[in-house]
Amino acid sequence: MADTVAPTPEAPAAVRHAEEVMGTVFSFDVRGGDPRAVRAALGDAVAGLHRVDEVFSTYREDSQVSRLARGETTVADCDPEVAEVLGLGAEAERASGGWFSMRYGGRLDPTGIVKGWAAERAARVIAAVGVSGVSVNGGGDVQLVGAPEPQRSWRVGVSDPLRPGGLAAVISAAGADELAVATSGTAERGTHIVDPRTGKSAVTDLVAVTVVGPRLTWVDCWATAAFAMGSREGLAWLESLPDVEALLITAGDEVRCTGGLAARLG
Repeated sequence: MADTVAPTPEAPAAVRHAEEVMGTVFSFDVRGGDPRAVRAALGDAVAGLHRVDEVFSTYREDSQVSRLARGETTVADCDPEVAEVLGLGAEAERASGGWFSMRYGGRLDPTGIVKGWAAERAARVIAAVGVSGVSVNGGGDVQLVGAPEPQRSWRVGVSDPLRPGGLAAVISAAGADELAVATSGTAERGTHIVDPRTGKSAVTDLVAVTVVGPRLTWVDCWATAAFAMGSREGLAWLESLPDVEALLITAGDEVRCTGGLAARLG
């Protein structure tokens, strides 16, 4: 499933794996822990991602979410994870004043929260077996737990949306047991973020919003909501959220940051 790299005295063994699922690639980097336990946990985490795809995919006519959207079943008849995700999505909608939504054109679509939630859950499955550190990257959004090596922290490069191949910033997880980084924007997928008020593509002055916080479930939602708001309202709202920092880049190449982001750069 993955190759194990022989450790040095300073570096725990690394197990890495990439899995195509949910329409993207999930990359795993696991450090330390018992190799057999790590492989078993990695297998469970990957199987969990495929199960999430089966249950939540809006592209599968027979998925529980598709059937729920058509009124063919109820939340009570679905897997418990469906109620969990819908509850989290409703909380995100309340916290964002409706700028994050799970309904587009009147149809249920929890896609905006599922990937971050699934990646965070996968990281926790692996962390539970006593590893030194784990990184789960789901299509560019990352959940980090622990550290890759003693005296060294995880670092995440943030792509520059206006300069392909360049970095706008490097985020450091130093001092954090858990850290997540999520970006919403137009550089990779074009105009795909919806303005919940109109049901049409969000037209703002932004090209990218990167949000940093402990949990990928939330920072993924907050990046989407802030992008739809635009730079001025989005930055003010992100500043109001606890344990959250952000980097916003406008189409005019203006960079705006929350007050505490500098402490996370490195």
